[in-house]
Amino acid sequence: MATTDSDGSKQLHVVVFPWLAFGHIIPYLQLSKSIAQKGHKVSFLSTTRNIQRLPSHLSPLITFVPLTLPRLHQLPQDAEATMDVRTQDIHYLKKAFDGLQPEVTRFLNAESPDWIIYDFAPYWLPEIAAGLNISRAYFPLVNAWFMAFVGWSPEDMINGSDYRTSVEDFLVPPKWVPFPSKICYKRYEANWMVGSGSPDASGVSDAYRSGMMLKGSNCVLMRYSYEFEPQWLTLLEELHHLPVVPVGLMPPVEVEDGKDDTWLPVKNWLDGQQKGHVVYMALGSEVMLSKTELEELALGLELSGLPFFWAFRKPAGSTESDSVELPDGFLERTRNRGMVWTSWVPQLQILSHDSVGGFLTHCGWSSVVEGLMFGHPLIMLPFLVDQGLNARALVDKKVGIEVPRNEEDGSFTKNSVADSLSLVVVEDEGKVYKENAMALSRIFGDINLQQKYTDDVVDYLGKHRL
Repeated sequence: MATTDSDGSKQLHVVVFPWLAFGHIIPYLQLSKSIAQKGHKVSFLSTTRNIQRLPSHLSPLITFVPLTLPRLHQLPQDAEATMDVRTQDIHYLKKAFDGLQPEVTRFLNAESPDWIIYDFAPYWLPEIAAGLNISRAYFPLVNAWFMAFVGWSPEDMINGSDYRTSVEDFLVPPKWVPFPSKICYKRYEANWMVGSGSPDASGVSDAYRSGMMLKGSNCVLMRYSYEFEPQWLTLLEELHHLPVVPVGLMPPVEVEDGKDDTWLPVKNWLDGQQKGHVVYMALGSEVMLSKTELEELALGLELSGLPFFWAFRKPAGSTESDSVELPDGFLERTRNRGMVWTSWVPQLQILSHDSVGGFLTHCGWSSVVEGLMFGHPLIMLPFLVDQGLNARALVDKKVGIEVPRNEEDGSFTKNSVADSLSLVVVEDEGKVYKENAMALSRIFGDINLQQKYTDDVVDYLGKHRL
């Protein structure tokens, strides 16, 4: 329960509970740190192994509460995050996650916090927290346009009643978007949307989970800001009849803690490149490229003639038998102008280097924020979930281009990759993308603006607890 600080204000106890993906855990940790620095108690719930992977220096500020993830035979031993499993097995991770319900319930019952901030997955939690008179904030790690596109009422999401039953229905903006918009899926992306309302191995669908979270929450927190496409925030409030509280774009305020043995050779290489000419390429840890896609991407990089740094991480949960290899001779042919890095990379330090002139990205929202905070134009190659919608919105803002692809199967060629890179990074036509990306960096990278959003969120939590 809230206690009174020496200055007379109420100290809150806020519990945060992210989904088991580091693309979710890290922003939750950032929000936790911001709340704790305002003098409030924060309990961070996750599984034991995930907590062990987090920076230990935050322990005095945040109380980490380790949970024991139930074991399923369908998951690898010690798999506790999406990075540990193959994309097609994530639904088993959701089933294991649901097994955390008794432990989370016991913790909430014992601690009686003022607020719990949770992700899309624990559909069972809002009802439990409401029964314990705990205020509830839903913080999905997607942005406002994706959430508006997905559904127009919690009941429809829970009941699986959506007027969109075919692929064609997802190729246009939803009928409830009242303003001009180009945000919609392409044919090769839409199939998974048609199936998103179907139960998976966990027994429920993602649409059901999201609907239950919306139905049972007192407010929605969004990684978003009024300075960038604010009409989506207004639409969300109208659709869901809930306060929508932006937490800001959350640009990372700390460059990753060095690992100098990793950074120094990278820095030395970047220092030797021409200013604004290096392509930085990172497609996240959940994209599983096919052999053909990997070959076309690599050969496209080679064909462009541009220097490049490729954060080449093996896909989540992949084994030796799953992995695909770079084309024969690629590394030898590009050794003098490219770096392929297969381990952890200091992404923020690379993006902040002035030799980087473009970011080839899968358009995950965190990656978009990091690219635009440094003013880099984007070469977009989306694959999963919200990435396609993010790409459409950013193409519309003219901060980059999408790599052209076959409308039916999403395939792309080395020529389309090479042409896209050259256009954005070195051709005169690409100057507009650089200018617009640099203009947006004044919003995406504004630490003072972010601090204002943090203050507003903490103020909201203080004034609106039950």
